[in-house]
Amino acid sequence: MSGIGNTSAQMALRDPDIRLMLRVRADDAEAFAELVERYQQRVVGIMNHLLGNVEEAEDLAQEVFLRVYRNRKKYRPTAKFSTWLFTIANNLALNVMRRRHRKPTVPLPPQESGPLGPRPQEQLAIDPGFTPARGLRQRELTAIIRQALEELNERQRMAVVLNKFEEMNYAEIAEVMGLSTKAVKSLLSRARAKLREALQPYVYMDGTPPPPPDEE
Repeated sequence: MSGIGNTSAQMALRDPDIRLMLRVRADDAEAFAELVERYQQRVVGIMNHLLGNVEEAEDLAQEVFLRVYRNRKKYRPTAKFSTWLFTIANNLALNVMRRRHRKPTVPLPPQESGPLGPRPQEQLAIDPGFTPARGLRQRELTAIIRQALEELNERQRMAVVLNKFEEMNYAEIAEVMGLSTKAVKSLLSRARAKLREALQPYVYMDGTPPPPPDEE
């Protein structure tokens, strides 16, 4: 790995995606195609979970990778490649959500799942004991969860999606969102409180009694 610093070389040894991106920086088209193949569905998934529109999510994912390619010569590996990539995705998604907030649009009807699998709100609603007889209640609960997520502000929603969908920890989310770890903890804490408050009347809508309190 000639031509890169010691720190970059050490990170590249630990992260194969950094090695690919360094090849992209050197104008390796095959490496770029491989990175797109590895991450495209994940980026589309995040955008879809945030925006609820598959076509818009796919367009934004293309824009993410276009920015990756345009900025390839400026790339310096200071974190995992996925962190750098999702930072670009985060900035784009926040811009779109803020424009939507300024100019409200008619929300799409909730779906049970998209082509990329269940959205985070559906993951929260999925019950391993699901039966067809409970399908209607499950769909109702999914819609309620989706509505609750949409009532979060943009940063709270992004933090929840990165935490639940990408399984990022506080430090990783902080790096993606350009916040402190303490700020991310606060964001997620407030988001969870809002979700609990919004969902409390519906948690046992299927008639299942609440579980007994944990014993000390």
